[in-house]
Amino acid sequence: MAALAFLSLLAGAARADPPSATRTLPLFSISKSENRNQVQYAIRVDDHCQPIAGAPVFAYWRMLEKGPTVTEPLLAHEQDAYGIASQVTTQTPQGPSVHLVLRAVRGRSIAVDVSRTASGTCQALATVAILGTPAHLFDVYAKLKWPFGVESLLLQGWSLDGTRVIQEKLAE
Repeated sequence: MAALAFLSLLAGAARADPPSATRTLPLFSISKSENRNQVQYAIRVDDHCQPIAGAPVFAYWRMLEKGPTVTEPLLAHEQDAYGIASQVTTQTPQGPSVHLVLRAVRGRSIAVDVSRTASGTCQALATVAILGTPAHLFDVYAKLKWPFGVESLLLQGWSLDGTRVIQEKLAE
């Protein structure tokens, strides 16, 4: 089950809010064969598209089995599978970046880059290696095995130029 906490990217954008407003931008999610519920990872940014100080990236459940807008926090016993081991925010020439490591897959770090688009919206993209190539991960599908565990993970991401999908299947 620990491998379930791998990652999946859903790049998100938020419209401009009033000054000093905090926005939440979706990053990536994990879906599984067990049901339609997903763990969603998101980042909090301010009105300048800067990550909120401290721990800007967080995870929560999207309880799609209960309704399209129902969410719940991760429970304490779910932290090993879905929790965040570390996150460090740095400033790069291109803008702010958060280096994120999930507890279940400490060997693959995720770079979360935040920027403002030409239309004025904030955008956040999570980048990870898929088949050894940097990609904007948009989906992780975890095929579970009975009674417990993960049979495989299917990682799918867009190439950095956005022209093709890169896939990698990880078997347990």
